[in-house]
Amino acid sequence: MKEIDQGYTIDGITIAPGVVETIISLAAAEVPGVAGVGTAGAISTIKSAFNAGNAIPTNGVRIEPQGDKQVAVTISIQAYYGYRLVEIAENVRKAVADALAAQIGVTASSVDVHVDALSFEA
Repeated sequence: MKEIDQGYTIDGITIAPGVVETIISLAAAEVPGVAGVGTAGAISTIKSAFNAGNAIPTNGVRIEPQGDKQVAVTISIQAYYGYRLVEIAENVRKAVADALAAQIGVTASSVDVHVDALSFEA
């Protein structure tokens, strides 16, 4: 995977950075115990985007190409109170790595998960 001005090139196909970040955000958001991806203000934005059918915000996701078909991912999440944070982080790592491999054929050399806040279920 090579980063270029318009996005990432994989096997001669250019993928916009927002597409890769959205794949990562959605994979992480589906993990039980994850309240949202990014900072506290981003959670309500993500929920409203799902409800309105708009693009998913991707703040809190950083991608660094690591050579041919490899990336290092750093993702910030908010977790629900009461879940084991170590398990959430491990499940986010696996979900992100699986999504990248399945959808764009890229291996995650690392997925660093930062738990930035706790949320309380209503």
